[in-house]
Amino acid sequence: MTFPYYDRLDQRQQAIYRASDAVTRIEVNDAAALATGVHALETALASEARAGVQAAAQALADGLLDRLGVAQVGVKVLAVRPSRGWGELHGLYEREPGQRALISVWMRTARNKRVVAFRTFLRTFLHEICHHLDYEHLRLVDSYHTEGFFKRESSLVRQLIGAPARVARTQIQPAEPDPRLSARRAAEALAQCRRVLGRDPPAPERDDR
Repeated sequence: MTFPYYDRLDQRQQAIYRASDAVTRIEVNDAAALATGVHALETALASEARAGVQAAAQALADGLLDRLGVAQVGVKVLAVRPSRGWGELHGLYEREPGQRALISVWMRTARNKRVVAFRTFLRTFLHEICHHLDYEHLRLVDSYHTEGFFKRESSLVRQLIGAPARVARTQIQPAEPDPRLSARRAAEALAQCRRVLGRDPPAPERDDR
Protein backbone atom coordinates (compact mmCIF):
# COMPACT_ATOMS: atom_id res chain seq x y z
CA MET A 1 0.00 0.00 0.00
CA THR A 2 1.24 3.49 -0.83
CA PHE A 3 0.22 6.73 0.84
CA PRO A 4 -1.84 9.19 -1.26
CA TYR A 5 1.09 11.58 -1.79
CA TYR A 6 2.88 8.85 -3.79
CA ASP A 7 0.91 9.86 -6.88
CA ARG A 8 2.33 13.39 -6.66
CA LEU A 9 5.93 12.18 -6.83
CA ASP A 10 7.87 12.00 -10.08
CA GLN A 11 9.22 8.67 -11.38
CA ARG A 12 12.59 9.04 -9.67
CA GLN A 13 10.97 9.85 -6.35
CA GLN A 14 8.51 6.98 -6.70
CA ALA A 15 11.43 4.60 -7.21
CA ILE A 16 13.01 5.84 -3.97
CA TYR A 17 9.65 5.50 -2.22
CA ARG A 18 9.27 1.89 -3.36
CA ALA A 19 12.82 1.06 -2.27
CA SER A 20 12.02 2.44 1.18
CA ASP A 21 8.69 0.65 1.35
CA ALA A 22 10.29 -2.71 0.55
CA VAL A 23 12.44 -2.73 3.71
CA THR A 24 10.41 -3.48 6.83
CA ARG A 25 13.04 -4.18 9.46
CA ILE A 26 16.40 -2.96 10.72
CA GLU A 27 18.26 -5.78 12.43
CA VAL A 28 20.41 -4.57 15.34
CA ASN A 29 23.28 -6.81 16.35
CA ASP A 30 23.07 -7.67 20.07
CA ALA A 31 20.26 -5.18 20.70
CA ALA A 32 19.94 -6.49 24.26
CA ALA A 33 23.27 -4.85 25.05
CA LEU A 34 21.55 -1.48 24.59
CA ALA A 35 19.17 -2.14 27.49
CA THR A 36 21.36 -0.21 29.91
CA GLY A 37 21.30 2.81 27.60
CA VAL A 38 17.53 2.59 27.21
CA HIS A 39 17.12 2.44 30.99
CA ALA A 40 19.46 5.41 31.41
CA LEU A 41 17.36 7.42 28.99
CA GLU A 42 14.15 6.51 30.82
CA THR A 43 15.70 7.46 34.16
CA ALA A 44 16.97 10.77 32.80
CA LEU A 45 13.58 11.64 31.34
CA ALA A 46 11.90 10.87 34.68
CA SER A 47 14.28 13.30 36.36
CA GLU A 48 13.09 16.02 33.94
CA ALA A 49 16.70 17.16 33.53
CA ARG A 50 17.14 18.25 29.91
CA ALA A 51 20.94 18.03 29.91
CA GLY A 52 20.80 14.52 31.34
CA VAL A 53 18.23 13.43 28.77
CA GLN A 54 20.40 14.81 25.97
CA ALA A 55 23.49 12.98 27.25
CA ALA A 56 21.56 9.71 27.57
CA ALA A 57 19.97 10.09 24.13
CA GLN A 58 23.35 10.81 22.54
CA ALA A 59 24.89 7.76 24.22
CA LEU A 60 22.03 5.55 23.03
CA ALA A 61 22.32 6.88 19.48
CA ASP A 62 26.07 6.26 19.53
CA GLY A 63 25.61 2.68 20.69
CA LEU A 64 22.82 1.91 18.22
CA LEU A 65 24.56 3.40 15.19
CA ASP A 66 27.85 1.78 16.14
CA ARG A 67 26.15 -1.63 16.05
CA LEU A 68 24.75 -0.82 12.63
CA GLY A 69 28.12 0.37 11.37
CA VAL A 70 26.92 3.75 10.15
CA ALA A 71 27.98 7.37 10.66
CA GLN A 72 27.14 8.90 14.00
CA VAL A 73 24.55 11.65 14.45
CA GLY A 74 24.38 14.54 16.89
CA VAL A 75 21.44 14.60 19.29
CA LYS A 76 19.95 17.74 20.80
CA VAL A 77 17.17 17.56 23.40
CA LEU A 78 15.07 20.67 23.90
CA ALA A 79 12.32 21.60 26.31
CA VAL A 80 8.86 22.71 25.11
CA ARG A 81 7.69 21.65 21.65
CA PRO A 82 7.18 24.55 19.23
CA SER A 83 3.56 24.80 18.09
CA ARG A 84 1.21 27.02 16.10
CA GLY A 85 -1.78 26.45 13.84
CA TRP A 86 0.27 24.03 11.72
CA GLY A 87 0.61 21.68 14.66
CA GLU A 88 3.21 20.60 17.20
CA LEU A 89 6.80 19.67 16.42
CA HIS A 90 8.00 16.50 18.18
CA GLY A 91 11.32 15.89 16.46
CA LEU A 92 13.45 17.03 13.55
CA TYR A 93 16.23 15.50 11.45
CA GLU A 94 18.62 17.93 9.75
CA ARG A 95 21.22 16.94 7.20
CA GLU A 96 23.58 19.25 5.36
CA PRO A 97 26.45 18.34 3.01
CA GLY A 98 29.80 18.19 4.76
CA GLN A 99 28.27 18.44 8.24
CA ARG A 100 27.34 15.94 10.90
CA ALA A 101 23.63 15.16 10.77
CA LEU A 102 21.59 16.41 13.74
CA ILE A 103 18.51 15.07 15.49
CA SER A 104 16.45 17.41 17.68
CA VAL A 105 13.81 16.00 20.04
CA TRP A 106 11.53 17.99 22.36
CA MET A 107 10.76 16.57 25.80
CA ARG A 108 7.80 18.69 26.97
CA THR A 109 4.34 19.07 25.47
CA ALA A 110 3.34 22.43 24.08
CA ARG A 111 -0.04 22.55 25.80
CA ASN A 112 0.82 21.91 29.45
CA LYS A 113 4.62 21.74 29.31
CA ARG A 114 4.69 18.33 30.94
CA VAL A 115 7.43 15.84 30.18
CA VAL A 116 6.22 13.40 27.55
CA ALA A 117 5.80 9.70 28.28
CA PHE A 118 8.99 7.71 27.89
CA ARG A 119 7.74 5.46 25.08
CA THR A 120 6.48 8.49 23.18
CA PHE A 121 9.86 10.18 23.54
CA LEU A 122 11.74 7.02 22.57
CA ARG A 123 9.61 6.44 19.48
CA THR A 124 10.13 10.05 18.37
CA PHE A 125 13.86 9.61 18.88
CA LEU A 126 13.88 6.35 16.89
CA HIS A 127 11.71 7.92 14.19
CA GLU A 128 14.42 10.52 13.58
CA ILE A 129 17.10 7.82 13.77
CA CYS A 130 15.22 6.03 10.97
CA HIS A 131 15.55 9.11 8.75
CA HIS A 132 19.30 8.98 9.37
CA LEU A 133 19.38 5.26 8.57
CA ASP A 134 17.58 5.83 5.28
CA TYR A 135 20.64 7.74 4.10
CA GLU A 136 23.46 6.00 5.95
CA HIS A 137 22.27 2.38 6.22
CA LEU A 138 19.90 1.87 3.28
CA ARG A 139 21.80 4.36 1.10
CA LEU A 140 18.64 6.02 -0.17
CA VAL A 141 19.03 9.46 -1.68
CA ASP A 142 15.95 10.76 0.11
CA SER A 143 13.87 9.78 3.14
CA TYR A 144 10.14 9.27 2.79
CA HIS A 145 7.39 8.29 5.19
CA THR A 146 6.29 4.92 3.83
CA GLU A 147 4.70 1.83 5.36
CA GLY A 148 8.14 0.27 5.29
CA PHE A 149 9.59 3.28 7.12
CA PHE A 150 7.10 2.97 9.97
CA LYS A 151 7.65 -0.79 10.16
CA ARG A 152 11.38 -0.18 10.47
CA GLU A 153 10.68 2.31 13.25
CA SER A 154 8.53 -0.27 15.06
CA SER A 155 11.19 -2.94 14.59
CA LEU A 156 13.70 -0.75 16.45
CA VAL A 157 11.20 -0.11 19.24
CA ARG A 158 10.53 -3.84 19.63
CA GLN A 159 14.24 -4.68 19.74
CA LEU A 160 14.97 -2.00 22.32
CA ILE A 161 11.98 -2.27 24.65
CA GLY A 162 9.61 -4.96 23.43
CA ALA A 163 6.07 -4.31 22.14
CA PRO A 164 5.76 -1.00 20.25
CA ALA A 165 3.91 1.90 21.81
CA ARG A 166 0.70 3.01 20.12
CA VAL A 167 1.56 6.64 19.43
CA ALA A 168 1.11 9.04 16.54
CA ARG A 169 3.50 8.28 13.70
CA THR A 170 3.80 11.77 12.31
CA GLN A 171 6.44 13.91 14.01
CA ILE A 172 4.98 17.11 12.63
CA GLN A 173 1.24 17.17 13.24
CA PRO A 174 -0.51 19.71 11.00
CA ALA A 175 -4.18 19.62 10.13
CA GLU A 176 -3.31 17.90 6.82
CA PRO A 177 -0.09 15.95 7.48
CA ASP A 178 2.26 15.19 4.64
CA PRO A 179 3.85 11.77 5.26
CA ARG A 180 7.04 12.78 3.48
CA LEU A 181 9.93 14.28 5.41
CA SER A 182 13.06 14.52 3.30
CA ALA A 183 16.12 16.59 4.09
CA ARG A 184 14.56 19.40 2.05
CA ARG A 185 11.26 19.09 3.93
CA ALA A 186 13.14 19.17 7.24
CA ALA A 187 14.78 22.43 6.20
CA GLU A 188 11.39 23.81 5.21
CA ALA A 189 9.92 22.76 8.56
CA LEU A 190 12.76 24.50 10.38
CA ALA A 191 12.27 27.64 8.31
CA GLN A 192 8.54 27.55 9.04
CA CYS A 193 9.21 27.30 12.76
CA ARG A 194 11.48 30.30 12.54
CA ARG A 195 8.83 32.31 10.69
CA VAL A 196 5.96 31.54 13.04
CA LEU A 197 7.97 31.72 16.25
CA GLY A 198 10.25 34.57 15.22
CA ARG A 199 13.26 32.52 16.35
CA ASP A 200 14.86 29.10 16.02
CA PRO A 201 12.60 26.33 17.35
CA PRO A 202 15.10 25.20 20.02
CA ALA A 203 14.67 28.49 21.86
CA PRO A 204 11.25 28.07 23.59
CA GLU A 205 11.56 27.66 27.35
CA ARG A 206 14.81 25.79 27.51
CA ASP A 207 15.31 23.78 30.70
CA ASP A 208 18.99 23.35 31.43
CA ARG A 209 18.63 21.63 34.74
